[in-house]
Amino acid sequence: MHSPSLWQALRAPRYLRSSWPWRSAAYLLSGVSVGLVTLVSLLLLVVSGSVLAVVVIGVPLLLIFVLAGIPLAALERRRLRLVDPVVLADPHREPDGTGLAAWVRVRLKEPATWRELGYALLFAFVLWPLEALALGTVLVVCGGLLATPVVMATAGGGEEARVLKVWLAESYPQAFAAALIGALLLPVLAYPLGVVAAGRAALTRQLLSSRDASVDSRIQELGRSRVRLVDAFEAERRRIERDLHDGAQQRLVALSMTLGLARLENPGEPLGGLLAKAHDEAGTVLVEIRELIRGIHPQVLTDRGLKDAVEDVADRSTVPVDVRFELPGRLPEPVETAAYFAVSEALANVAKHSGAERAEVCGKIADGELVVEVRDDGAGGADFSGGTGLQGVADRISVLDGHLVVSSPAGGPTVFRLRIPCPPGDTGTDTAATATALSSRTPTRTRT
Repeated sequence: MHSPSLWQALRAPRYLRSSWPWRSAAYLLSGVSVGLVTLVSLLLLVVSGSVLAVVVIGVPLLLIFVLAGIPLAALERRRLRLVDPVVLADPHREPDGTGLAAWVRVRLKEPATWRELGYALLFAFVLWPLEALALGTVLVVCGGLLATPVVMATAGGGEEARVLKVWLAESYPQAFAAALIGALLLPVLAYPLGVVAAGRAALTRQLLSSRDASVDSRIQELGRSRVRLVDAFEAERRRIERDLHDGAQQRLVALSMTLGLARLENPGEPLGGLLAKAHDEAGTVLVEIRELIRGIHPQVLTDRGLKDAVEDVADRSTVPVDVRFELPGRLPEPVETAAYFAVSEALANVAKHSGAERAEVCGKIADGELVVEVRDDGAGGADFSGGTGLQGVADRISVLDGHLVVSSPAGGPTVFRLRIPCPPGDTGTDTAATATALSSRTPTRTRT
């Protein structure tokens, strides 16, 4: 992977008048310094660690040797900016826990750690000497030629000067001619020096970049974006529920009361009959809008939690439903909301398609997960491939790293089971932060 800016600058006619030659030289010079320090540090760590390993003291030193590539790689990513403005992402992930032990445990399991150790060894024993050779060649050749008059005036006593130990300048005109050649050669050698720096940067990027890390970061960002979309959707649902409850519903209540008073004032026909019909219609619309508000986001779920909300859905079902929940308390809000709408969709399918005489809803916390199961005694053989309701449920659950399984063999029973991660430390809380801490996973839907 080439450094686009430096390679393009090398092909541009204004390369010598830009800052790129100096940046290339600074990149190689800093590489020589860092490489020398890396070589000494690694040798000290491995030698002292091996000698002291018999008395256990050397074990931490050997561990530091293994992890030495991490800070070097971090420095190399910063140093790379001298010749390549494209940021090289850090492939390491955040530890699951806190403390040094958790950090070391995660780093030792990551392939990037071992790749960076290999880079450190290559850098210490191979790369920086090559950088020093390239940079030293330019400095020695150009510097030796430019310094010829000074050497003649000092060490040569004004009579002669050895030029790069190749030929002998016996007069000042020859010395100044050598200096002129050095001055002309300096911009010429700036090009191969830039090529070496660009190649070195490309090698660094190739060795320290991780395709898996890039894919993982994209997957994580996709998961975070899904969570943000769900949060925005829930916020919009709440806004609509609030507007309907505080706006349209209150106006319908006022209209119904006004029509009722008008009926009392005008009991006779035909106006009384029209007012009675209008009053009944207003009452019907009021009932429908209350059902709509309850379907958008039930108040009982917010006030009393998942168990009471599911019992409310069961009470309104046309099929008798037994509810058995064993929960330690309130669950995180995203978990409660996803589980509630999943159960609502399942019970709606039971009432519409199953022909069941009875259904059962069970819920509990098991192994750090909320497990909810909806079972009916219907004929089974349900086909959910053409519907969108359960797919929406599966998508909502997948954002929380949960999964959905539906079993409906011919002859029944139909079992709808969902599992949503809900660690013990999260129970009893009411926060949407739980959703952002979970990664996205493809939901499982099975029909047997």
